[in-house]
Amino acid sequence: MPRLATYKDFCIDATNAPALAAFWAPLLGWEAHPHDGGDACLRHGEQVMAWVNQVPEPVMVKNRLHLDINASSLEPALDSGAVVVDDTQPWTVLRDPDGQLFCVFLRGEPLERRRPYELVWDVTGGVDETRRLADWWAQVLGVQAQHRPEDSLLEDVPGSPFECFVFGPVPEPKTTKNRIHVDVMTDDLPGLLSAGAHRLRAKGDGGI
Repeated sequence: MPRLATYKDFCIDATNAPALAAFWAPLLGWEAHPHDGGDACLRHGEQVMAWVNQVPEPVMVKNRLHLDINASSLEPALDSGAVVVDDTQPWTVLRDPDGQLFCVFLRGEPLERRRPYELVWDVTGGVDETRRLADWWAQVLGVQAQHRPEDSLLEDVPGSPFECFVFGPVPEPKTTKNRIHVDVMTDDLPGLLSAGAHRLRAKGDGGI
């Protein structure tokens, strides 16, 4: 399937970027690298897997995008400063030291390969809106969207560390920028804009 863009990495906003990078590094099996100026990144070898960006504003609302991770135990996250928010589901919802929510799926055995399990998008509206957004990202990234009764997902996105991207419906509208977002690369910016992307900033001032 032709694609308009290629997955590059994901970015996390944090009020203390080096500290949050240090929190996530052992949970994901990556290395934290603080940068001059306050930002940080997470690397696997020489490859940058995620950027952690310093921002002044604290978490005010629930994440519109969040990470689901695999783990054999909650203890590493708790020992690093995470707090349990909800343990009544088949997964456990935790809050990281910056105040952002994430989910841990306990697999019950040591994990040789640690990586983010899912990147989960909250989509305002019902299943139809969820499917439309999943179809849009599938077109952009050149993969096939899978629609389930309760959500939609994209699997095997080239270059992505995630097993899948999951799009789920929520009732509340978006009220602020996403503290987690995906970076992509494209050789066809006009095509990406024609497909429905919106230009927020021009080249040279932080991307689009």
